[in-house]
Amino acid sequence: MDVVRAIEDNAAELLMAMGAAGGGSQRADDRATWTIGGSPLDYHNAVVRASDTDVVAESLAELTKHDVPGTWHVGPSMRIDRTALTAAGFTPAGAEPGMAVRIAELEAPRDVPGLTITRVVDDEALGVWEATLGQGFGEGEREARWVASTYRKLGYDDPWRHYLAWLDGAPVGTATVFLGAGVAGLYFVMTVPALRRRGIGAALTYGVLREAGPEYAVLGSSAAGRPVYESLGFREYCTIDFYEWTGSSTSAD
Repeated sequence: MDVVRAIEDNAAELLMAMGAAGGGSQRADDRATWTIGGSPLDYHNAVVRASDTDVVAESLAELTKHDVPGTWHVGPSMRIDRTALTAAGFTPAGAEPGMAVRIAELEAPRDVPGLTITRVVDDEALGVWEATLGQGFGEGEREARWVASTYRKLGYDDPWRHYLAWLDGAPVGTATVFLGAGVAGLYFVMTVPALRRRGIGAALTYGVLREAGPEYAVLGSSAAGRPVYESLGFREYCTIDFYEWTGSSTSAD
């Protein structure tokens, strides 16, 4: 398996599906793949593939048309002159390692007494998932609300698997596994801030992946999450760089 390509493709499939559920415009041809206009979040108005610099201006026009911020997700397979992005008003917005592990080789983390994991199977459970995610992931309640709204439309069957971690009966963590590109992609892993550094994130990750099915699990890691994933056996295979456009008023300053 081309693990690097699977890392890119799994994320692209997830972003395209969520963007479509949010009502965004979709493009997928030999020059570019993107979803734009379906989310208030720049990360999810995403250009995930491009083959020439002409589509930079085209993506900017689409973002302007929908009046949303957006992000280019530039992985190893995207052969594009990055100066074209900055010249058009996109700004470097950091990077994350694309990581993977053979699921059979996951290292078991330490036990967390009182921790249980349940799969989200209906709107009621998703409401708990949303409220939990909103306590400490990304843009907080705003992001959790939009993500949950797309998940309600996409449903609860494969390729979507959403999970809650509970500690002594209280919801304390979230995760999503997306089955795509032949791998299990891990997303929205979050432990509520007051209970971090107790091994909950590692136990949740291990618990939702060990019976996921595909040979490999993949993810894009934050700086804080990387040591947790490395302790489980994940290693870096590539880097995904982000270039964001925050809106016409910002880029015109």
